[in-house]
Amino acid sequence: MRTLALRGGARVTVVAAQWCDAFGVVTRGRVQLELRDRKPGPVLGRDAGFWLRGTGVRALQNPDHSTARVRIVTPRPGPSHASQHTPPRQPPNDGGTT
Repeated sequence: MRTLALRGGARVTVVAAQWCDAFGVVTRGRVQLELRDRKPGPVLGRDAGFWLRGTGVRALQNPDHSTARVRIVTPRPGPSHASQHTPPRQPPNDGGTT
């Protein structure tokens, strides 16, 4: 997980290969999505979440003067941390013999 800080008026290009599985959440300020045809998309406020995969978003832009922050979440490669340390489940012992 990483945090992207966009100063007032800043624009960050979305590179599809790097952001294909990313989910963003605006944690401060507002962020405007720039669409594939370079037209302005929706302006998202605090706590708004958005997927970047398959949306045609070309860039993220801060339409305001103050810094906006977006938390970027991407899935981890391989098995999750929890599954690596959880022992397999054992069937209950009903006291019978086999």
